[in-house]
Amino acid sequence: MLPWDTELAGRLDRKVIDSELLRGNPLGDPHERPIWVYVPPGYDDETARYPAVFVIQGYTGHVAMWANRRAYRQPFIETADAVFASGQAPGCIVVYVDAWTAYGGSQFVDSPGTGAYHSYLCDEVVPWVDTHYRTLADRESRAISGKSSGGFGAMITPMLRPDLFSSLATHAGDSLYELSYVPEFGKAARFLREYDHDISRWWDDFRSRTSFTKEADSSLLILLGCAACFSAREDGTPELPFDPRSGALRPDVWQRWLDWDPVRMVDGYADAIRSLRAIWIDAGTRDEFFLDLGAEAFRAGLTRIGIPDDRVHFELFDAGHGEIDYRYPLALSWLAHRLAR
Repeated sequence: MLPWDTELAGRLDRKVIDSELLRGNPLGDPHERPIWVYVPPGYDDETARYPAVFVIQGYTGHVAMWANRRAYRQPFIETADAVFASGQAPGCIVVYVDAWTAYGGSQFVDSPGTGAYHSYLCDEVVPWVDTHYRTLADRESRAISGKSSGGFGAMITPMLRPDLFSSLATHAGDSLYELSYVPEFGKAARFLREYDHDISRWWDDFRSRTSFTKEADSSLLILLGCAACFSAREDGTPELPFDPRSGALRPDVWQRWLDWDPVRMVDGYADAIRSLRAIWIDAGTRDEFFLDLGAEAFRAGLTRIGIPDDRVHFELFDAGHGEIDYRYPLALSWLAHRLAR
């Protein structure tokens, strides 16, 4: 495999959205956001309309990273293009959404700590795409896909907005929080000793130097970012779900996190989930955050509320949490065959 760009059979447009919902957000992040839109081969030669798959990123991800090229791996833009160019699946428009924040991510939720990123996705990005491209502008022809935090966003968005999305793919999506998050809290409490148990002091230090040069950086960045999304106070201050000295859970704050656990959301959003036409779930059996077990629990929840097996693809495969981008085109092809045309 040659380590250089290849010519796409389709076309990738790099555009910018001027977001009113993100204007004046709490972190002062840009309200003008990049958006990349892929159109399949043949799009420019005809007048047909196409289903759309919206792709959202994992934590610390941003839209430009979809073009990253590593040895012996093609970026998803090229592997997605190959799905359609080879005839493996009928053509779709693929939309790469940016929801970056200064904390490294938004979890695709609305929060006083980060901004209205869920509303941005649903109420600005989706209509913008429908206006500027020949989409089939209805829920039956629209899916959302993501990995890790993006997989979390892909699980919750059709629950919250079944009027917009009928299908999803989640790759190792954040779920079953007692296994995926709680084990990290003890590590974080230890790291915070260096900062007098105050995560804001770590944040000041992190911004003053080269990032990710201390062992604590990855753990504390995700903790701070998720607290800003799930348990920010009304003034936007992130509130930790555990005591920063002892690591003991703070039940009232922790409950705010649990309310966003897709496994726990299933029953409350059962009607929305039962309306979905296609659900892809996968994870690596050695996932460092136990998201394979979260995937099992989410799948069990779907069974409990009566989702037919023929609407679900569930798979555990031999891998950890990283380097699983080869799964993305598999899910894209599966979704493309199931979206209405």
